[in-house]
Order: sequence, then structure tokens, then C-alpha cells
Amino acid sequence: MLTFAAASLVLIMIPGPDQALITRNSLVSGRRAGLLTMLGGVLGLSVHVGAAVLGISAVLLASATAFTVLKVVGAVYLVWMGIATLRSARHTMKESTDGDTWDRGAKGRKNLRHGFLSNALNPKVALFFVTFLPQFLPTRGSVMLKALLLSAVFAAIYLLWFSLYVLTVDRLGRWLRRPRVRARIEQTTGLLLIGFAARLAFQSP
Repeated sequence: MLTFAAASLVLIMIPGPDQALITRNSLVSGRRAGLLTMLGGVLGLSVHVGAAVLGISAVLLASATAFTVLKVVGAVYLVWMGIATLRSARHTMKESTDGDTWDRGAKGRKNLRHGFLSNALNPKVALFFVTFLPQFLPTRGSVMLKALLLSAVFAAIYLLWFSLYVLTVDRLGRWLRRPRVRARIEQTTGLLLIGFAARLAFQSP
């Protein structure tokens, strides 16, 4: 269990689309938005957990067509989010000359959807639960219960890590939310999302 927890933490800490979105939403709309994006990410993970337990993910990864459809949809979504973030950066840069008009009102469902789709449409997450998780499952006994337990541990570590991450971003928020600084971060985030989309598009099962 400790080995699984340590490996999971390392994997969660590796920068990905969900971290980029959590960072962006935390800066633009505050702590609540970042936490809701994180919660959406966990819900997206739960889709792959359920699919892996039921064996659907194995079928998905065995089907080149199904895998391609999912990764194309995921890549298109990330490109769309990347472009939206770049446009937001341009608007933020304009605030630096027109005055800071940043709106703290977070649209909860939108942030939740961002996190959910970033993981639910990512076939690499399905690949993780199909290839990584079985290495820690027993060869006999209740495999399903152990799989659900390990998945719950992974989700708990995800929530803990990103909660601390969001709080850190929020603590540095006064400096990070200066229009020019926030615009640069949004530009970087937008380019990263497009880069993640390109990498996902060339991902093979």
C-alpha cells in the first residue's frame, strides 16, 4: 500500500492538463474555483476507475478505433481550452492598462466541468488504471474490493496534493493575480494545454 501511495503521488505531481486547468482557474476565479476544478478531476478519475473495474477500459485500449475517438475528442477539448485561455490572457493584459476588472465570481459548474472533462476524456488515465493498478492487486481473493480501495487511496492523494497546491496558489494570489503576471501565466497555461493536446493526439494504446 505504501509503495502504491508513493508511486501515485509521483504520478499525480507530474504536470498535466488537470494541473494546468486547476492553476488557471485558481488564478482567474479564486480558491473556490480551483477546488471545484480539482473535484471535477476526481470525478473524471472515477469514470475510469469504474470502467477499469468493469473491464471496459481494457476493451477500449484493445480497440484502436475507440481509443482514437476518445483521444481525438480529448485533444480537441484541450485545444479549445488552450485557445480560450490564450484569449483570456489577452483580455487580462488589457486590464493592466484599463484597470483591474477581475471578477471574483466563480462559475462553479463550469469549473467542475473543466476538471471532469480533462480527466474523463484522457485515455492516458484509462491506460494508468488498466496497466498500473493491476500490479498491486492480489492474484486471489476479492480483486474488485482491493481495486476500489487502491482507487480510493489514489483519489485521496489527488485531493490532498491539489488542495495544498490550490491553497499555495491562493496564498501567492495577491502577486500572481496582478494583471501582467496573471496574463503571462495564462499564456503559458494555454500553450501547455495545446502542447498536451498534441502529445495526446499522437498517443498510442
